[in-house]
Amino acid sequence: MTASLLEQLIDAFRILPGVGQKTAQRMAYHVLERDRDGGQRLADALASAVERIGHCARCRDFSETEICATCANGSRDVHLLCAVESPADRLVIEQATGYRGYYFVLQGRLSPLDGIGPRELGLEKLAARLAEGEVQELVIATNPTVEGEATAHYLAQLARQHRVKPTRLAHGVPLGGELEYVDRGTLSHAFGSRSEMPL
Repeated sequence: MTASLLEQLIDAFRILPGVGQKTAQRMAYHVLERDRDGGQRLADALASAVERIGHCARCRDFSETEICATCANGSRDVHLLCAVESPADRLVIEQATGYRGYYFVLQGRLSPLDGIGPRELGLEKLAARLAEGEVQELVIATNPTVEGEATAHYLAQLARQHRVKPTRLAHGVPLGGELEYVDRGTLSHAFGSRSEMPL
């Protein structure tokens, strides 16, 4: 038996992360009861985005053009390349820091159990970019998870093969945090990677 249009709509909302049956139901009812125009705008924007947004040929970030605006910006530092797991990570680094180099978006992290290896992360494209000889430092900004750390080690080895200096984002006690509230893993990592205080 074919699902009704309402059931199909509710099921469609469930593809979003963190959206369960009840939330999907509320979203569907809201669109139908209160904001059909907004629902149509959402449908149009979603259809257009799915059709027209692809990946930058240079950094693998989302882009409507073959080369994204960041990669096309000639005023950035060609000697710096930052590897991130996702476009969301690239955006937060861009907004929160003064980083002015380029990016490489992995679109994931190494996870053999999920069938995600070097090929799925586009690491052959990253190796080719490092082989060009312009990049001097690869800033590895993967998340401090088991898979993120494994990915970071792989990236560091790849960088060294091309005589590029690999650096890793610092991890540890958050600014303004109090030690008694920091989880044991974070505190242990921060303690183990402590450094000398500058003058």
